[in-house]
Parts: sequence; C-alpha cells; structure tokens
Amino acid sequence: MARRPRRNHNPAFKAKVAVAAIKGEKTMIELSQEFDVHPNQIKQWRDQLLEGATGVFGEAPKAEPEPTIDVKTLHAKIGELTLENDFLSGALGPRRVCCRAQENDRSHR
Repeated sequence: MARRPRRNHNPAFKAKVAVAAIKGEKTMIELSQEFDVHPNQIKQWRDQLLEGATGVFGEAPKAEPEPTIDVKTLHAKIGELTLENDFLSGALGPRRVCCRAQENDRSHR
C-alpha cells in the first residue's frame, strides 16, 4: 500500500471538521470518510476546538510571566567560569595540541 503525501489543512477546514464532530450528527467514521481525514485527527481537532472555546468568551489564556533575570548573579557566574578557564589553561601548560592530525603525525615518526 502506497503512502499518501503529507497534507496540510487550512484552519477553516479544521474548524469545519471539528464543528461537524461536535454536532454529533454523524459518527467519526462517517466524518472521516466524508472529509477524507483519519478519525484520530478529527478527534484531535475537536478537542483543540473545545479547549480554545473558552478564549472566545473573554477568558484569554494567561501568558506565563517572564522570569526575572538577576544580572549580578549572572556576572558572578561569568567571572567564576572565566577564572576556571584561566586556571585550567595555565595547568595545561605549553603542550597544547590544536588538532588530532598533528598528534597522529608525531606518533607515526
């Protein structure tokens, strides 16, 4: 059985199918045959419509407040990480290998 290419449905079509599902005049199977959409997809659209219906009547979904950023804490963390990097780069000393190719060349000699 050949796979169908993925279809993108516009919001008006989704709303039309979801409203038909909410009405309940036809079964999911009948709706899926009529609109050529899988019954699980119809159920998803119906549930999305029911969840979003409260926003239509004035109860807008509350946006999550942005977390407050403590700049002093961030600067302290940056300083701490810089200090660690400086310490570790000094601990490595002058024997730094910038890539594995150079290291492999030395071992083959």
